[in-house]
Amino acid sequence: MSPWFKGSALNQIAETARIHPSVKLGQNVIIEDFCIIGTPPRGAKAGELETVIGDNAHIRSHTVIYAGNVIGNNFQTGNKANIRESNQIGDNVSVGSLSVVEHHVEIFNGVRIHTQAFVPEYTVLGENAWIGPNVVLTNARYPQSPNVKDELYGPVIKKNAKIGANSTILPGITVGEEALIGAGSVVTKNIEAREVWAGNPAKLIKTLSELPY
Repeated sequence: MSPWFKGSALNQIAETARIHPSVKLGQNVIIEDFCIIGTPPRGAKAGELETVIGDNAHIRSHTVIYAGNVIGNNFQTGNKANIRESNQIGDNVSVGSLSVVEHHVEIFNGVRIHTQAFVPEYTVLGENAWIGPNVVLTNARYPQSPNVKDELYGPVIKKNAKIGANSTILPGITVGEEALIGAGSVVTKNIEAREVWAGNPAKLIKTLSELPY
């Protein structure tokens, strides 16, 4: 790795990584081989949208982060993560290998997105939300309809909610604080705080206080 300096802190950026104009990196940032940071989205010029990544980030190989993202401290990605433009991402967030975060997503502090998850446009992930591997969040109620781009509604996953592996959350659904979604569920209805749902379609199983832990 070749050194790249910001202030007095030494950042480590691989020679094979590409850093576009208007990227601002914090201190103690590691960017591994073949990453691309600050890629302009369609219709934007290189350097037109500022990209900010905070201190202590570790961005693993082949990750692509588009321009216009504002990302907090202690950010991590797995290999080959893809993060589109114009997202607001808090501190202590991780995005797993091969996961995709589309544009105009709001991710609060402490969110963990596991491997191969899909987070579409206009999703909100509340503080410490947990998104299991292969989870698919959706935002298009009527795919390929004439006005589909004007009628995208991402799910809202609230604080401390947990979405089990291989689950699918339909467009515009709200999953309440501390709710738990069992693995492989298809969520078609809003879920209240501290409820446990599972199945296809998902149904209320019990409340969190009834679980044996």
